[in-house]
Amino acid sequence: MAPLGPSPRRRLSLLTRRDKVVLGWMVGVPLLLDLALIWGAAIVSFLLSFTNWTGIGGITASNVVGLQNYEDLFDGTYPFFWPAVQHNLLWLAFLMFVATPLGIFMAVLLDREIRGTRVYQTVFYLPVVLSLAVIGLIWQLQYSVDNGFVDNALRALGNENPPDWFGDPRLNIWSAVVAASWRHVGYIMILYLAGLKAFDPTLREAATMDGASERQTFFHVVFPAMRPINIVIVVITAIEALRAFDIAYIINGGRNGLELLSTLITNNSISESNRIGFGSAIAVVLLVISLVPITAFLVRMTREEQT
Repeated sequence: MAPLGPSPRRRLSLLTRRDKVVLGWMVGVPLLLDLALIWGAAIVSFLLSFTNWTGIGGITASNVVGLQNYEDLFDGTYPFFWPAVQHNLLWLAFLMFVATPLGIFMAVLLDREIRGTRVYQTVFYLPVVLSLAVIGLIWQLQYSVDNGFVDNALRALGNENPPDWFGDPRLNIWSAVVAASWRHVGYIMILYLAGLKAFDPTLREAATMDGASERQTFFHVVFPAMRPINIVIVVITAIEALRAFDIAYIINGGRNGLELLSTLITNNSISESNRIGFGSAIAVVLLVISLVPITAFLVRMTREEQT
């Protein structure tokens, strides 16, 4: 006899068995690669920072040196660490207070829909699509002592003995940061221009009707309203300064006054003496410093979403 009452309904799934397998591969494989190549590598680097391993042979108890690598960094035993920190801070200051305002200024000009705006946007953004290694090669040609554009321009102005831009330890860090800014300006310009395009024009009209000048309107109305974009720009600029590597390494391997934390990691771990443990200690220091702007950005965004 048929059972009394309604029969239980079968749960219907929107995903077939095949869909679940494909989804598992699409999510699982990138997740495993991320854990292995990023998080796994970071953990291994942290553990190696307590050793003097050279990359040859296995790691034994005799390779464990505790905090010795960090002591050599902070007490000045390794003479290039603190100059590299200063160079990274100089890189950050130049990008933050020179390149970033210039990018914002260019975005404000292009937001006026002047004639040829699309062409200018393309020209100024073009360096962003180039890798930093290529930019380093381009600026090596620009700064070339024999026939570089910069030296030829100085000779045309009457300076017959232009400086060696990448050979002089007192100048090469400034030359490199100018080359990096060439790319950074276009990046900031696009970010800020996108924010300006989304800005409510009625706020500008109201400020103009109240008698505010164009400069007053920007600093008292537009700039405060662009706070989310401003925070993103600050974080991106800080990360760009900390991860600076390609240009410095292309120029002279990050030596002769152009030492950065990133180049010290490479030079100690691979290029010079295979001091894997010591290079890992520098990498851990750079990771901790990098977490500061990232954490500040995430905390800020979380608070804004909650409010």
